[in-house]
Amino acid sequence: MASAGGGALSILEYFGGEDGNRCGYCKSEASSMSHGMWAHTLTVQDYQDLIDRGWRRSGKYVYKPLMNQTCCPQYTIRLSASNFQPTKSHKKVLKKVLKYLHDGEVSHSKDEGTSGEPMDSQAESPVSCNVSIPDKSEIPEEELKPLNIEQEETVEDGESDKQEATRASSLCDRQEHCIQNTEVETHSHSNPKPGQGVDVTKPPCRKAKDIRKERRMQKHPSTNPACKAKGKCSKSVEEFISPPENAAHHLEVKLVPVSMEDPEFVSSFDRSAALYAKYQIAIHKDLPYKCSPAEFTRFLCDSPLELETRPDGPACGYGSFHQQYWLDGKIIAVGVIDILPYCVSSVYLYYDPDYAFLSPGVYSALREIAFTRELQKRAADLRYYYMGFYIYSCPKMRYKGQYKPSDLLCPETYLWTPIEECLPLLERSKYTRFNSNPKEGDKDMLTELGRVRVLYKRTAMPFSRYKKRHKGPNDEAAVRQYAGLVGQTCAERMLLYRS
Repeated sequence: MASAGGGALSILEYFGGEDGNRCGYCKSEASSMSHGMWAHTLTVQDYQDLIDRGWRRSGKYVYKPLMNQTCCPQYTIRLSASNFQPTKSHKKVLKKVLKYLHDGEVSHSKDEGTSGEPMDSQAESPVSCNVSIPDKSEIPEEELKPLNIEQEETVEDGESDKQEATRASSLCDRQEHCIQNTEVETHSHSNPKPGQGVDVTKPPCRKAKDIRKERRMQKHPSTNPACKAKGKCSKSVEEFISPPENAAHHLEVKLVPVSMEDPEFVSSFDRSAALYAKYQIAIHKDLPYKCSPAEFTRFLCDSPLELETRPDGPACGYGSFHQQYWLDGKIIAVGVIDILPYCVSSVYLYYDPDYAFLSPGVYSALREIAFTRELQKRAADLRYYYMGFYIYSCPKMRYKGQYKPSDLLCPETYLWTPIEECLPLLERSKYTRFNSNPKEGDKDMLTELGRVRVLYKRTAMPFSRYKKRHKGPNDEAAVRQYAGLVGQTCAERMLLYRS
């Protein structure tokens, strides 16, 4: 949806959602609590900012758990892709797939299957999802096309200046903090004063035994265990996923935009939908009618994200994609991902159960991490791999913490904290604040309700003007709740539909 100025606009319909639903994690009835809204359209930047405040989408439905009330709190988790190092069990999966592709054989180790679960879960499937998802919005499409965009009233200019000053101050504080951190790192690597410490301009002294050993190894490099060990330790995910020569099987990974205007997406739709149904029935025990092509479309093809390209962005652009895994010309797995300004967000994975022996969940996650690193080469800000929610209270959902270094989102400050610092807190309480500074708060909290943008009678306007025109029941409480959850920045950018 484009604005009068040509830029895309996010249009949302807020539902609230204090009523409880059945929990897909602990199986309790009416104990899962969340807020929800229907996203008719959503820019990639707005969705990036929303997931950084604990929101997550399922199709076009976007929801945010009520963390201090829901039975199983769900914390947003992200991984620093550039700093990721695969564990021993991750490497076993990579080697297993590589061996299968090269030789057509599979090695079954005694700890197979313990290296983690797929980047999805039964609770995140469309049937067992912890939220009650509406089939579609009942708002006529023509009402969602803004004809006019009205700006804020002059009376608010003073408040606007004050707000901008507050934001500028906050930005300066963050920049100063970054500069201080940089200075600390720089100083820690500075040279010592003359006469103090080691002279870093000269090589360190070496023992004669080490020199003799080095000469011996140079004469016989093939017998050098240190080189072998070094090569083994430094092998990256990218090296493992490189296609082997003279392979028995050919694996091709295709990135396909989720769009009925994309020929490749359309041509593979039937096979992809059939694979989804096979997966849901076999793995999640769904009834066939619950994984029909229509359900598949609603859950994994209908996306509110507007496809967007930028000069400094990835060549594929931003938006929703299916990463298809084709083995010898047959589609065997599909990873559904969102490519956003700062991250690749994993949405769902479905695969052919006949190939479960290849651990497709772990393998696809590692491929997506490598893919994130590839995108970062062109889009420097795209540094993270978001793995959805981390649920400590559900032991089977803790596998995401095996991908390191990872951070969890503080549910009160919306700041990131290394997972190692969060685990002791979660051991004491399933709901907890991660940020240890009691003075730290939500930097994007709602401060000016009047500046929240709404779409009313096909006109985009600030809430202050809407209040004067709207003659129906007072809905200020609902608008205030919505704006508080999405934050001041998104509330001023996105359009909240009002009837």
